[in-house]
Amino acid sequence: MPREAERIKREPKKHPDRKIFQAYMQKNLLFAFICVAVLLFLLVGVLYRIIKNNNEQYNKIVLTQRQQQYDSRVIPYRRGDIVDRNGTYIAQSEKVYNLIIDARQIMSDPENFLEPTISALVQSFGFDAAEIRGLIEERKDSAYVRYSGGRQLSYDQMSAFEQLRQETNTAYSKSEDASQRKKRVYGIWFEDEYKRYYPYDSMGCSVIGFASGDGSSGTSGIERYYNDELTGVNGREYGYLDENANLEGVIKPAQNGNTVVSTLDVNIQNIVQKYIDEWQTSTGSKMTAAIVMNPNNGEILAMGTSNTYDLNNPRTTEGYTEEDLFNLGKTEAVAVYRREHDGAEITEDQVLDYFSRDDVISYGTQVAWNALWRNFCVSDTYEPGSPSKIFTVAAGLEEGVLTGNEAFNCTGYRHVGDHDISCVVRSGHGILNVKESLMQSCNVCMMDMAQMIGEERFLKYQSLFGFGDKTGIDLPGEADTSSLIYTAENMGPTDLATNSFGQNYNCTMVQMAAAFCSVINGGSYYEPHVVKEIINEEGAIVERKDPVLVRETVSRSTADFLIDAMFETVTDGTGGAAAVAGYNVGGKTGTAEKLPRSAKNYLVSFAGFEPVEDPQVFVYVVIDTPNFPPGPEQAHSSYASAIFSKIMGEVLPYLNVFPNTETEEGENLTEELPQEEGLHSPQEEETGETQEGETQEERKPFQTDEFVEAGDSGVPERVPEDPNRETEAMDLPSSSAETATEETTAVQEESASEREETQG
Repeated sequence: MPREAERIKREPKKHPDRKIFQAYMQKNLLFAFICVAVLLFLLVGVLYRIIKNNNEQYNKIVLTQRQQQYDSRVIPYRRGDIVDRNGTYIAQSEKVYNLIIDARQIMSDPENFLEPTISALVQSFGFDAAEIRGLIEERKDSAYVRYSGGRQLSYDQMSAFEQLRQETNTAYSKSEDASQRKKRVYGIWFEDEYKRYYPYDSMGCSVIGFASGDGSSGTSGIERYYNDELTGVNGREYGYLDENANLEGVIKPAQNGNTVVSTLDVNIQNIVQKYIDEWQTSTGSKMTAAIVMNPNNGEILAMGTSNTYDLNNPRTTEGYTEEDLFNLGKTEAVAVYRREHDGAEITEDQVLDYFSRDDVISYGTQVAWNALWRNFCVSDTYEPGSPSKIFTVAAGLEEGVLTGNEAFNCTGYRHVGDHDISCVVRSGHGILNVKESLMQSCNVCMMDMAQMIGEERFLKYQSLFGFGDKTGIDLPGEADTSSLIYTAENMGPTDLATNSFGQNYNCTMVQMAAAFCSVINGGSYYEPHVVKEIINEEGAIVERKDPVLVRETVSRSTADFLIDAMFETVTDGTGGAAAVAGYNVGGKTGTAEKLPRSAKNYLVSFAGFEPVEDPQVFVYVVIDTPNFPPGPEQAHSSYASAIFSKIMGEVLPYLNVFPNTETEEGENLTEELPQEEGLHSPQEEETGETQEGETQEERKPFQTDEFVEAGDSGVPERVPEDPNRETEAMDLPSSSAETATEETTAVQEESASEREETQG
């Protein structure tokens, strides 16, 4: 028993509760394991989904952590070209390069990278070493530093640097000096963009206009009007990590701009500019301008002015001193203040109380630019003078108040209202019929015809010919002349009389050209335009600019009458200086007295066409204030007629319009005109003989120049009231001189102050 008792004593005592506890713990541990596994599975799923759905963003993060191995850059588009009607490039975009400095890479090992890189930049581009060093050290944490001095480098410049870098780094790697083998030209790369380029510099500048330096936007001319068509869409190149963590590239190509095919002809444009420049060099004027146009479809073949500038360097103020710009800016600052302060007024002497001197100079800079870029043919108005006489006759013929056989007696003036309004010949022309009235440009006859027509019908035809309306030409800045002509409410007898011969109302050159062409083509008024079609980069036509027939103006019979009258104006009338050897030329002279009348300044012009039988080419020449003393010496239409003759003499054979009359070898009609500015010869008056041996009884001794004799014209100062006459502020980009030198604004379409200056 003792042994049994001892055995029992040694055996461990069994506890049922412990078994229960152990089983419970096992279940809990199993449950916890399962939960953790599920959570891990869910976490992996979430991470997988994040990576899958946000792969690009994730890769960017990874790549950023890998010292920005992820690469993303803009691929610039190429602005569309502008070409002439024959495909000659007149505006292009060429690829240039901007220098980019990765300062962080360079400063990752400045001892080996900094000085070699600076040395290479100085050697290649002539940069200032201290400036480059300071920039790198200042921006040491930046991987992208665009250096302003290295903008728009040429391909040759970029290539020369790359070659130097390769040669320099190769030499370092082969150096026997171990310390030199670590050195490198490092952290420099080039970003490409496009620069606008004009192969012919100033040619056609007022029509073509220009774009910003990088070609992103047009400022004037075709560049501005067709900016949407010329502008493309930037592409993008970026990198990403593939499944194997390799850096791959994706490119979204840029969409280049479309090509604009203009109606201009480079050769005709050069001819026009040559003879404008020739006149400006020999005599000169405030402004000389010319338009060459196809009268049968409204296409502008050339448009030139004496106000030219280099399209490759348009933002120049050469010829202006700082004081000049300041004085120009004061007037504009007054207008800006008025606009920004609800019409409150300040004087020019108070300008510096509200603006800094730099602000005023920036305004003056803009005024100077806008004057330089302004297209006189489209944006400026003037009293047209005698070319408008054909519209007076047209109104009379179309309304049936004239037959063409009427006779009028010019005594040298007509008393209308309170004014004695003179003819160009103060002594009078005597008896003239309708055709002779045009040939001799008689003001008195026109006044008599206008009285027969009446105010209502006269205004009807003035509107029909487009005066007072915009032509719709596809160029920016076309002047609004709606307030510069009379209406039925404000036209009186005196206004009717002076309007009949082109005084006391204003128009633009393009208005006169479009109206004139509608007469010589048989009555079809076409919208003038400077663009033929738009072509994409594949060469397909995106849009064709077909001629737009706006309305009919006159009948064929009226057109034929006026064409014949204008032909005789050149052969036997005031347009003798416009003759072109071998060709049947028609046209009308013009001599308008400017405002103020007391100043005795004149605007002279000639509008003509060829051939008379079937007009194919129209040329309009305007000379505003020839550089002669005020008075009769300025008042010769032959100045403009002679330029017309020279232009037409080269343009016609170029366009394969060949002579239609026989000429003797070496004959030049323009050289055989009377010496005294085209006036009829005193000897002819005394002998009664013409060059052809005819007597005065057989042929009237008509003048061969529209020449205004000395004396009071009697033309009143009265002009239509312009509600916008008050000086307006221009839309300037900023009131800072810095902005004014780097940014630009569009040429103002309707600057009232400039309209006032150009009236007359």
